[in-house]
Parts: sequence; structure tokens; C-alpha cells
Amino acid sequence: MTDHARQALEHLRDPSQFQWYVIPLLLLVLYVYAVEVQRRDWSTVLAGLALWGMDWFNEIWNALVLHATGRAPVWGAAGASAYRILVGLNIEICLMFAIMGVVAVKLLPSDPALRIAGIPNRWLLAGLNSALAVGVELFLHSAGVLTWDWAWWRAGCPLLIWLVGYLPFFLVCFRVHDLPRLRTKAVTVGALFALDAAALAVFGSLGWL
Repeated sequence: MTDHARQALEHLRDPSQFQWYVIPLLLLVLYVYAVEVQRRDWSTVLAGLALWGMDWFNEIWNALVLHATGRAPVWGAAGASAYRILVGLNIEICLMFAIMGVVAVKLLPSDPALRIAGIPNRWLLAGLNSALAVGVELFLHSAGVLTWDWAWWRAGCPLLIWLVGYLPFFLVCFRVHDLPRLRTKAVTVGALFALDAAALAVFGSLGWL
């Protein structure tokens, strides 16, 4: 096991690391969603939850990579945290992803068919948002709080991080937002979270996470 992986496993799900700043961060997330619920903008609410659900899916398989290889996860959250949930996910990252989708759909043009420079706007914005997110990850990696131990997932080759780590997040988020029926949006998001919950329950009970 790499040193980075050992660091990421330190204090895993250790409540003694709790810090009070988590409470106002949680309230900020709740406020963001409360505003959209008050407006009855269910498309934005469900799109935001869809991106959050996608992040949970990624974090689960990332933890399973560490279990399967015994060497390292694809990425590790080794920096200080008020609560480390999984090897690559702390409470601060979790709350950030909870509102990222809401922010992303606020920037969408109202017309899904609109093209920008000849490119469908949803694909263009998903690509740009993903590139910005990768840029943040590169900074976090350089600061030593986000670790990468595999040669194919590194700063010198960010395409895979962009393609696997973020692009599906935004594409699913935007797709849920644009689905024509509210029921379909809700079922899609519900299915995603049901998959995440089942994986957490099964793999968590096996001690693989």
C-alpha cells in the first residue's frame, strides 16, 4: 500500500476529527436547496441531486479499487478534514458536490437545442465545467491534499480525469434537468441513489469501503 493511501485511511470515519465549521457548510447546502424548493424549481433540485449521486457512485468504485488492488485508490483525500467518509471523499468534498449541480444548471441556456460555436450547449458546458473542475483538482494535487498514485491518473495526463472524473457528472445532471416529465426525473435520480445506497450497504458490510 502506498504512503498516500495510508494517509487517506487515517481517521477514516473518525468522529473525533469533527470541526464546527461543518455545521454552517451544511446549512449553506440546505439553504441552496430550500430556495429552489420554495420556487418549486424541481428540475434544478433533481439535477443537483443527480450530480451528487454521480459523485457518490464514483467515490464508491474508487474505494473498491483500493480494496481490490491493496495498493491505492485512484484518488485519495489525504488532507486534514472534519470527517473522512471514504478514502477519496471527505465531508467538505461531499457538501461541495451537493451544490455543484445546482450551480451548473443555473448557467444553462433555457433552450437545450441552442448551439454555441456550432456545439450543442449542454455538451459544451459539460466539457468546460469538467475542465474547470480538473483545474481545481490539479491545484489540490499540487497542494498535497488530493493524491494520485497510478501512472494513468496523473497531472501529466489529465484527459482521463476529465473524461471519467467529471464529464459524466455534468452530462447526467443536464440530462435530468432537461427530461420532459418530472416523474421521469424523480425516478432517474431515485434509481441512482438506490444504487449508491445498495453499494454502500453491501460493500460497507463486507468491510471493503
